[in-house]
Amino acid sequence: MGSFWMLAAGASFALMSVLVKMAASQFSSHELVFWRSVLGLAFIFIFLRLPTAGGVGRKLVGGHLVMHLRRGLVGFTALASFFYAITQLPMSVAITLNYTSPLFLALIMPWWLHERPRPVQYLAVALGFLGVALLLRPWQGESDLTAGLIGLFSGFMASLAYVHVRQLGRLHEPEWRTVFWFAVVCTLGASLLASADAWHAPTLDNAWLLLLLGLFATFGQLAMTRAYRTGDTVVVASLAYSTVVFGSLLDGLIWGVKLPAVAWFGIAMTVAAGVWAVLLNDKEPK
Repeated sequence: MGSFWMLAAGASFALMSVLVKMAASQFSSHELVFWRSVLGLAFIFIFLRLPTAGGVGRKLVGGHLVMHLRRGLVGFTALASFFYAITQLPMSVAITLNYTSPLFLALIMPWWLHERPRPVQYLAVALGFLGVALLLRPWQGESDLTAGLIGLFSGFMASLAYVHVRQLGRLHEPEWRTVFWFAVVCTLGASLLASADAWHAPTLDNAWLLLLLGLFATFGQLAMTRAYRTGDTVVVASLAYSTVVFGSLLDGLIWGVKLPAVAWFGIAMTVAAGVWAVLLNDKEPK
């Protein structure tokens, strides 16, 4: 069942990206992060009101609030960068850049465990970033290099967020508390950035975009959590790349995006290197 839930999460995140792309002409990327996070908070509050076994209440503040806030900050930075990249680049390109996080993890995790990365990890990372270079092709000047670098930065920040989640898991922090504080930080951070620019009030014509954006993002998070809880970690992490596949298909079907063959080869190389990095990360001592 873990594989099914990860595929469901991949499809949900791809549809979330579609909605971000569709709403980008009416809302800034910061506003979209805000609405995505606010709806996530609403779902969490509903969850918190559900009865627990023995009637024990759920505490929002545990003994690791600072780490939750730090995880929320890096996660917000990753999400804001990713949403910006979606609004500026072909969706398939932005998603692929965001999913470079396992490549960064292949370098970060060994140092976190006080070890030097193995040569094979350097090779996986090198192949992955060669794929990124083929995808962006900066030497041709055809793509928005700034947006591409921001999309790549979102992948790096996502890897740092994953490290924080791993640390919180080892401290036995409940998943709902991690998600709650992530949503809180994202809501506050996005509201500050949007206020520095301009707010656009939702209307009856576009409110459905925001509602579905929040719904698919929330369902994707829940499905991904269930996948990692019930499935094999390596299989589930590899199937996370289904978001790239779904996103690329939707990119072509909805917007008729036709990337050159070298770009598709770059996507395939980046995904393959990412899956390889997942396998290498799983072999690290726990």
